[in-house]
Amino acid sequence: MPRTAKLALEDGTIFTGTAFGADGEVDGEVCFNTSMTGYQEILTDPSYRGQIVAMTYPQIGNYGVNAEDVESHRLHLAGFIVREVSRRVSNFRADGDLDGYLKHWGIVGIEGIDTRRLVRRLRIEGVMKGVLSSNDLDDARLVARAKAGPGLIGRDLVREVVPEKPIEWTDPLSPWAKLQSVEARTEWLGWDKRSAVQPKPRTNMVGPRCACPTLLSQPHVVALDYGMKWNIARHLFSIGCRVTILPGTATAAEVESYKPDGVFLSNGPGDPEPLDYAQRTIRDLLGRKPIFGICLGHQLLSLACGAKTYKLKFGHRGANQPVLNHRTGRVEITTQNHGFAVAADSLPNELETTHLNLNDETIEGVRHREYPAFSVQYHPEASAGPHDSDYLFDEFRAMLG
Repeated sequence: MPRTAKLALEDGTIFTGTAFGADGEVDGEVCFNTSMTGYQEILTDPSYRGQIVAMTYPQIGNYGVNAEDVESHRLHLAGFIVREVSRRVSNFRADGDLDGYLKHWGIVGIEGIDTRRLVRRLRIEGVMKGVLSSNDLDDARLVARAKAGPGLIGRDLVREVVPEKPIEWTDPLSPWAKLQSVEARTEWLGWDKRSAVQPKPRTNMVGPRCACPTLLSQPHVVALDYGMKWNIARHLFSIGCRVTILPGTATAAEVESYKPDGVFLSNGPGDPEPLDYAQRTIRDLLGRKPIFGICLGHQLLSLACGAKTYKLKFGHRGANQPVLNHRTGRVEITTQNHGFAVAADSLPNELETTHLNLNDETIEGVRHREYPAFSVQYHPEASAGPHDSDYLFDEFRAMLG
């Protein structure tokens, strides 16, 4: 029997639909993502901590879920909103459906609401706090709880998603990311090519697998994990780096104790300004090691150099954001997921703008004029794509010598 669910916004707007996934009630910032594919990557992206995500594409779940297309060890978002959940899974890689996936991880979902109306409201009024519930369906109580929600500004959500201990990463980039040959993909997936059996399940997605001389001779990158997507680590490993992941709370002394050739600053959730410990670490490392930052890492590098950040009205979340590369004049189509941005009028002289968002002219990339340090606001590693900007990993690799 269908279960009723309600979404209440802090401005008093109520949406009534059908529950899917887990039963329960959650609060969070309600935002939207315009991607047509990649919903499993969105679900497992730690950057969505504290958010209820609405998908603008009308049907979600048609290709199911699998053990490969994940960006972390679990689901992180607070709740999930779609127009329609696909009842049929059609993809040879699928080993489950979206409804069961959300149930397994305890994520509350709602379908059957007018997502166009919701998105228009968020675009006009800005993202809002909200409550999603399949338990309490009283409008007044839900609106009151939405208004009382903590929101994202001033909260340190990074401490909720950082790894507990250092990790030596040895998982390569999936051949699917580059649309490599059938032979390469089947070998990586563990297929028996003669009988074309289904892929064998992979284990130990994270953790040491070997300490071979070739690996130990590669440039060593320490990645500060503020809520890092695994595809970033896969890219770093696949360009020929030895990768050690440290919690984003690590100090500069702790980073340098690993004797890295370079430092990577990851994406992550929430407001960058309260993360004074991260800014201090980056400030202490500037000029001592090459630095490359993505998303939250971009904001933190900018803050460490003296810039300011601010909250966007409804953020950039989707896989079709046009970005101008000032150095080449080329327009790159990018995947983005952020609700805060670096203020252009606060940029210190030592930082130059390298990339610009063509939708709203916000800063999408900076480079230090004196030290080997650069960052971008978008996701060049994006899975399921696009891949216009993955050259940035090669630029970082060249800095390491």
